Amino acid sequence: MTTTPFPQSSSDQPAHSAGTVPEADLSATELRSSEIVTQAPQAVTEVPEAVTEVPVEASAPEDSSSASTDGVASAPTASASVATIEFGRLDEQGNVFVIDNGTERLIGGFPDGAPEDPFALYTRRYADLEATIKLFEDRLPQLSPKDIDSTLATLRTAVAEPAAIGDLPALRTRVDALAVSAEQRKEQARAERQAAKSRALEERTALIERVEELVAQDPERTHWKQSGQALRDLLEEWKAQQRRGPRLDKAAEDELWKRFSSARTVFDRHRRQFFSALDQRQAEAHSIKEELIQEAESLQNSTEWGPTSGAYRDLMDRWKSAPRASRKEDDALWARFRAAQQVFFDARRAKDEATDSEYEENLVAKEELLTEAEALLPVTDLAATKAKLRSIEDRWDEIGRVPSSDLSKVERRMRAVEDAVRGAEEQEWKRSNPETRARAAGMVGQLEDQVASLEEQLSQAEASGDAGRTIDLRDALTTKKAWLDQILSSME
Repeated sequence: MTTTPFPQSSSDQPAHSAGTVPEADLSATELRSSEIVTQAPQAVTEVPEAVTEVPVEASAPEDSSSASTDGVASAPTASASVATIEFGRLDEQGNVFVIDNGTERLIGGFPDGAPEDPFALYTRRYADLEATIKLFEDRLPQLSPKDIDSTLATLRTAVAEPAAIGDLPALRTRVDALAVSAEQRKEQARAERQAAKSRALEERTALIERVEELVAQDPERTHWKQSGQALRDLLEEWKAQQRRGPRLDKAAEDELWKRFSSARTVFDRHRRQFFSALDQRQAEAHSIKEELIQEAESLQNSTEWGPTSGAYRDLMDRWKSAPRASRKEDDALWARFRAAQQVFFDARRAKDEATDSEYEENLVAKEELLTEAEALLPVTDLAATKAKLRSIEDRWDEIGRVPSSDLSKVERRMRAVEDAVRGAEEQEWKRSNPETRARAAGMVGQLEDQVASLEEQLSQAEASGDAGRTIDLRDALTTKKAWLDQILSSME
């Protein structure tokens, strides 16, 4: 995780000539301090190492040569201070000391001469340490237990004996206090992770249930393209949950994936079985329609106009009741079937046009048939009417063509009769539909109960002399009876 380490190379160079700290050192230090405060929340995994050695080119004065190699030295008794600051001082030899918990410790020096502010470097280091600790305090609620332990260990090392001037015991106290808060945060993080895993398990279980519900559809009623896309979308959602969510226990995740994989296998098997059966049905439909085409082609050169027209009508009925092949094949088969019919009907039309003047007798015959057909209306006995109409239609076809000028008129009259019979057939179907009759019977029962209740209330109102209520009840009773009569008439 990215952090901003404290400077070591440039800041620990031997002191420059007397004067201010070089601008490059100062700007870099200020920049680093600003970066520490403004970085986005993340674990602080690098903290500036404590500078505990005297700079390489800075040799300690002879009277302070007893400084230990670890950077700790007692204050020389013969060394007088030339500059002091809270928690630090500079002696005549250019050595810089920090007062750490009541004890002086040598942290650096300026053998070639002290700058104008010899403590600036070390106070900035202290400020950087403070900023790092503050950053850790701010980021603590967002850090993981692993990042907390790593950063806390680094902070403890950094504040042990830093080459910085300031209230170092206070920094250590803050780090110790942070350790307590860190333990609480780790417990909270562990609880949050467990709760997140529980939520993730619920989400993925719900996703699996959606997959299994999709697969449980009736294969004959399944829209395979849409369902296949839905299954692919659910797989992508599963992958997304794996990427963005917490990892589940291996046993739980394996069990869920096993259910997902099993459901996909069942879906693929059902789809293969469905399309295999569909291919078989379409092959059978193709075979049936090929036979119908062969029959149509065998009749296309017939000159028996009436019987052949009836035969083509029967072929058309059989074609409509035949199963469908694939759309492309069905269109090609239909084109062949229509072409065979067209040969016959074109030949008949040519003959009719050539002998149009001979069709006057046919017109008279068809008008007689029209009179017979129109006498079937209104329809009272549907079955008998259909049988008679079919006989009339057969004779109609046998008579042949009428003059062109009268063709549309007689055809329109025959279609009107056919439409009326067809409408009666549909009405009979609606009337005899068990579901419709059941609903109507239920409504009749309710209306009869309401009529009886209203009649009783009307009698009471009339007996009590309540004229207003009597009028209202009589109107309601009239309405209910009208509804009841209408439903009863529709069921007859």
